[in-house]
Amino acid sequence: MRNTSLIASALLAFAAFALLSLLGGASYLEVPLPGDLPLGNALAALGLCAIAGAAVALSAPGSAARATARASLIGAGLWLPASALLAGNAQLNFAHGRGLSWLVLSAAIAAAAVGSLLWAVAASALAAVRSRKSS
Repeated sequence: MRNTSLIASALLAFAAFALLSLLGGASYLEVPLPGDLPLGNALAALGLCAIAGAAVALSAPGSAARATARASLIGAGLWLPASALLAGNAQLNFAHGRGLSWLVLSAAIAAAAVGSLLWAVAASALAAVRSRKSS
């Protein structure tokens, strides 16, 4: 297994842990971190970054897929600060109709991360098939 595949696998395993924790409503998600940030918010942000990071690791250097994956990684990295700015607090409690804006932002960033991962996986699989045919 190539190093990039190993890195992508580790990132995706972490993303799966984050997703399962969030969907399962684990009790540790409410543990406050410094700045009164709930662990669940940090875990969600890191999960998004892990998905986008896996896309960067799997995409070919210099490709459009890599550029898209990097852009999605930047977006994932900015998700938590942008969310906190929209909410006005680290707990992401929204008021004054900002919740819909946050939901749209979150959906767009998640779609970009997952989409770039799917593109990277497809491009990687296609490259593997092509290299087998040429050898």
